[in-house]
Amino acid sequence: MEDCYNHVELCGGVLTAPEPSHTNHGESFYRFLLSVPRLSGLNDELPVLVRESLLPADLSPGDTVTLLGQLRSFNNRSGIGQRLVLSVFARSLVKSPGAEIKNHIRLCGAVCKPPVLRSTPLGREICDLLLAVNRRCGRSDYLPVICWGLLARQAAELTTGDSFCAEGRVQSRVYLKVVDGETQQRTAYEVSVMHMANREDFPPE
Repeated sequence: MEDCYNHVELCGGVLTAPEPSHTNHGESFYRFLLSVPRLSGLNDELPVLVRESLLPADLSPGDTVTLLGQLRSFNNRSGIGQRLVLSVFARSLVKSPGAEIKNHIRLCGAVCKPPVLRSTPLGREICDLLLAVNRRCGRSDYLPVICWGLLARQAAELTTGDSFCAEGRVQSRVYLKVVDGETQQRTAYEVSVMHMANREDFPPE
């Protein structure tokens, strides 16, 4: 059985109609955006990747769905757009009208670059991590993680290779980047940590 060191549970509203993404070993995959409201009133707009065989019939914008899966990364070598592309890979996905909104992720992996502790313009401390989380197939997903306040100071003490386990939520963040003199709007995806944990807290499924 696969260890649940990368486990995502989301419930939100379908924002865009599913579109073909790619084919792998004869199976087609589709991609769409899922909108998950925050308590603040903002929405996280998260990319979902799902097998055609799991895609509910007539799924359309406005439908509420619940999914279980993993947050995965893809190294974009095309030279166009972001180098690290993240998406939520759905292992199950069902329509769930009236279900409670949910955005929960738990991860356990290894810190793969030195943490960066910084402060926001309002003076709040934040720590940026890049976490390598192994898959069953021998590959790894490289996932951006952020910690705030006291958690940020604790995370800043970690070094490359240290184990890091946490629970939180998957969030989207819009930012501006200048490319060849032109300002482009881009969206980053990251894990916002709510609780740090131990590997023992994540037993095999």
